[in-house]
Amino acid sequence: MQPSRQIYPIERIISAASYLTAGGAGFIWLLVAAVMKKHVTPFLMYHILQSIFLSIAYFLLTVFAELIYVILYRIPVVNAIPYFINMPIPYLFGLSIIQGITTLVILYLAITSFMGLYSYIPWVSNIINTNTGRR
Repeated sequence: MQPSRQIYPIERIISAASYLTAGGAGFIWLLVAAVMKKHVTPFLMYHILQSIFLSIAYFLLTVFAELIYVILYRIPVVNAIPYFINMPIPYLFGLSIIQGITTLVILYLAITSFMGLYSYIPWVSNIINTNTGRR
């Protein structure tokens, strides 16, 4: 994580909201900036693109996991694995392990972007850095 230079509060709010809304707030901000012919700062562009990329990747991962779960449910002994992975855990406020990890990652990204930092997720941030020319 690197602190960035001269970040306005609205940029911090939009970047955090972009993670919390699965990229929706950031996409709307990009549309508004295009209509108003405003420049989007590299900090904001980085977080908007990262949130949209993560949302699409999460969607594709859940579709793939659902396919795997359908296959595993048909195998007699192995069909308990998807149940234990998705079982609510009282210590995680009733969330499953997967939901708990997802929630922690989203909170990490939203909080660090609200603090004005470039958050880092190993493979994803490298792709975003390459595509935004930040490297």
